Amino acid sequence: MAKQKPLIDADGEVRELTAADFKRMKPFSALPKDEQAKLRKLGRPKSDKPKELVTVRLDADGLAFLRSGGPGWQTRLNALVASAAKRAKKPKRGAAR
Repeated sequence: MAKQKPLIDADGEVRELTAADFKRMKPFSALPKDEQAKLRKLGRPKSDKPKELVTVRLDADGLAFLRSGGPGWQTRLNALVASAAKRAKKPKRGAAR
């Protein structure tokens, strides 16, 4: 039997699959149960505090500022809101406790 070519080259690129590759493939259900369990656990772990999808209207200039920072502007907006909420919770100096 000829040695099969690796699916991924040195650059991490996946080669085109051949008919022989498809013949060697098995359905997920044919895998041992322990392997199926491992594969089902792949992916991002569940968060203790998942984010919530919301719709919000922002001023055009504020949105332009956030987007000008490039990808990740929604994460930066979330950080700004969280920071403002944290500051708002702190008692003011000289305020009665």
